[in-house]
Amino acid sequence: MATAVAKRLVPLLDRVLVEKVVPPTKSAGGILLPDSMTKVNSGVVVSVGPGGRTRDGHTVPPSVKEGDTVLLPEFGGTQINLGEKQFVLYRDDDILGVLEK
Repeated sequence: MATAVAKRLVPLLDRVLVEKVVPPTKSAGGILLPDSMTKVNSGVVVSVGPGGRTRDGHTVPPSVKEGDTVLLPEFGGTQINLGEKQFVLYRDDDILGVLEK
């Protein structure tokens, strides 16, 4: 799923490295889907930082873990190219939710 390079990248603090899900461009019947139908704002968590810190110095654990499928905001994050794949680095607070399987 994720390249070995992405697995070695450990985000700092409350950052989360996400590989966006690539939506299908064709239906099962072979019909080409328009761009508006193929827009999906979800991804798979590849790597998670140790968590944020409170003013007292206590660590706040992240709300997601590696392998979670998450709902992402339409805008935001930092684009990162590792090898041939694109990843996005988000803050833990920016992730909208976890999609249950």
